[in-house]
Amino acid sequence: MNEFAKVIRAPEYPPQLKHKVIFETFDSLSVGEAMLLINDHDPRPLFFQFQATRSGLFTWEYLEQGPEEFRVRIGKQE
Repeated sequence: MNEFAKVIRAPEYPPQLKHKVIFETFDSLSVGEAMLLINDHDPRPLFFQFQATRSGLFTWEYLEQGPEEFRVRIGKQE
């Protein structure tokens, strides 16, 4: 079984769609699943957006922190 249910490569999306795609993907996960977010800069503002809109429902773990690529495991929990 793959560690990630979905993989999002954020630089592949136009700026106006990135967060929409990320949140829709997260919302489609089942509890216990995780997605991998790959970005070309630190997605820290996205973390705060997750805290504001889905507090207690997600986990956030940096797997790689730049400088050229950031990889974050975002898990869904109850």
